[in-house]
Amino acid sequence: MLTLLVLANGTPVVAKKILGEHLAYPLDGGVEFVDGRPLLGRSKTIRGVVLAVLVTTAGAPPVGLEWTVGFLVGSLAMAGDLVSSFLKRRMALPPSSRASGLDQVPEALFPLLACRNPLSLTMADIAAGVGLFFIGEVLLSRVFYTLHLRDRPY
Repeated sequence: MLTLLVLANGTPVVAKKILGEHLAYPLDGGVEFVDGRPLLGRSKTIRGVVLAVLVTTAGAPPVGLEWTVGFLVGSLAMAGDLVSSFLKRRMALPPSSRASGLDQVPEALFPLLACRNPLSLTMADIAAGVGLFFIGEVLLSRVFYTLHLRDRPY
């Protein structure tokens, strides 16, 4: 499950480095919310969401899970990421800025909750998964930064 979460959340970062601005259309179309701030921001792209879902779907069978679980994880990890982005824009934080907890919890919690029944996860499993994802995401962001895949470490 953690492998799928890493795939879902790492794919947009890697795609941005490999593809640059190619096919990087903002998911929100540049629309502003009623507060005058971007709905999600320019760093949330259609390319990133689509690739994250596709890669996570394809990544499920090699780790022994059904592709449908991969699709669910990829979709809900991206939904969590978009919720985080929406909330960060409401708090006037710039795109790609750090908001510990807000950057990690929804991205892990949404898919873990959705996989509770299909994977027979307990609430302790879900809490452990969110905690491990939080720690792993912070550590991996430094690795991604060192490899020049991320613009700044978290």
